[in-house]
Amino acid sequence: MRPRILVTGSSGLIGHALIPALQRHGKEAVGFDILGTGTAQGDVCCRDQLAKAIVGVSGISHLAAVSRVIWGERDPQRCWKTNVGSTRNVIELASSITPTPWVVFASSREVYGHPDILPANEDTPVRPVNIYGRSKAEGERLIEEARHTGLRACTVRFSNVFGTTSDHPDRVVPAFARLAVAGSELQVEGADHTFDFTYIDDVVRGIASLVELLCTGTDAPPPIHFVSGQATTLGELAALAIRIADTGATIKHAPARSFDVARFVGDGTRARQLLDWQPRVNLCEGLTRLVRAFQAERETTVFNTLQGAVR
Repeated sequence: MRPRILVTGSSGLIGHALIPALQRHGKEAVGFDILGTGTAQGDVCCRDQLAKAIVGVSGISHLAAVSRVIWGERDPQRCWKTNVGSTRNVIELASSITPTPWVVFASSREVYGHPDILPANEDTPVRPVNIYGRSKAEGERLIEEARHTGLRACTVRFSNVFGTTSDHPDRVVPAFARLAVAGSELQVEGADHTFDFTYIDDVVRGIASLVELLCTGTDAPPPIHFVSGQATTLGELAALAIRIADTGATIKHAPARSFDVARFVGDGTRARQLLDWQPRVNLCEGLTRLVRAFQAERETTVFNTLQGAVR
């Protein structure tokens, strides 16, 4: 019988791509998301709904969260309730059933705050500087606590995942790509801020590899980065988007937001050693794919508008 995997946050950027990837690997992947439809609709903060969803699963990929730093700043109570409360629900419910499913918890580079040394590895001190980062750090603490009581649980940490036009339009990579395609002005808040941008296909492939490992009954590994290891400033990102789009878009510089982390580059050694994983799509290639996708959407919209006018 195929392993049944529950993916919380299945309507999000990573979850939406993970479901078909797991299915291609022979898993029965099922979604669970507050924005889902039919049997995939559910709230991770509701224990009763979640309890029904985890019946019969081999493992849980827990991606559901208030996933934006800015959303956390605007509504810290909701951020904590969703990110920490849902993780506690997943752990407690998973631990209460037999056979006990494994749990993969999705965390973020935000837990490190401002690392003293780059690239940061998984043993870099956790010192979050905003509510989103603190909620993820607390989720990681709950996972480690559960590991010590016997749950096969592990943490994966992501950094600026990008790659689809359906992503939140104000996230920096899709925002820059879309504006560059339109020939508009790209507002860069903190041009020297430096990040590790990771393509969605690479991240999904990493999670799928981890799922394969856990489905064999292997002990859950310690926290793992799925990162590119490539440092890029926001100024460089904007300039690259403009060069690829070739539309004459411009850049406007603005001050950085006070609650943002200023720099992060990750070390992917552990993922390579434990899972034989490393990124395959660099920033230039990934951004080119995204720009071309926005261009195709734009051309389709123009064509449909013209067809409507002709009718």
